[in-house]
Amino acid sequence: EKPYHCDICGKSFSDNSNLSAHKRIHTGEKPYHCDICGKSFSQNGDLTKHKHIHTGEKPYHCDICGKSFSWSSNLSTHKRIHTGERPYYCDICGKSFSDSSTLPRHKCIYTGEKPYHCKTCGKSFSTCNDLTKHKRIHTGEKPYHCEKSYCDICGKSFSNNIVFTKHKRIHTGEKPYHCDICGKSFSDGSTLARYKLTDTGKMPYQCDTCGKSFTQSGDLTKHKRSHRGEK
Repeated sequence: EKPYHCDICGKSFSDNSNLSAHKRIHTGEKPYHCDICGKSFSQNGDLTKHKHIHTGEKPYHCDICGKSFSWSSNLSTHKRIHTGERPYYCDICGKSFSDSSTLPRHKCIYTGEKPYHCKTCGKSFSTCNDLTKHKRIHTGEKPYHCEKSYCDICGKSFSNNIVFTKHKRIHTGEKPYHCDICGKSFSDGSTLARYKLTDTGKMPYQCDTCGKSFTQSGDLTKHKRSHRGEK
């Protein structure tokens, strides 16, 4: 039973405290303040997580690659990179995700819901991250500075650290992502996820014209061009 309803978006909750916390999404209220840097949060749990940035505490360790995390939930999400597990499915299109927070943002594509509102101009957004980026138009804030990383083996440069890490595996041959079905290893998690669809026979992307199915959305897009006579 969920007797407590949000009068803004209609979402229901089992207790009033969860409703109060939810409503801060719409109001933008952030009553929890970090006494170290002054940053504010809408949820007390988010403040607690944030404080680990200052203390540097990371008690949760991945037993596969050794990476450490401040929270057990972050470790659980991280481990799915190695296993390729994507337990959160969109009931509209069948697309799957490795962490629960990505699914609601994805579903906003279909529902059109935009619960995050800019107090300055009134514009609405489907994700909190999009609202945060938009607000910088008004504040002029530019928090990200490009610092390139250089590969000491071939000299290639990268502005994205994730891409740089993947690139280094070309030289080292490291393949930390393992298929739990056949044991095959891969250098990045996205390749493992695609491979597992082939290994299990899953083909979630279906052509609505002829019914043919594919393991990857890109293959479906290419196939659809054959119906339109495109190349």
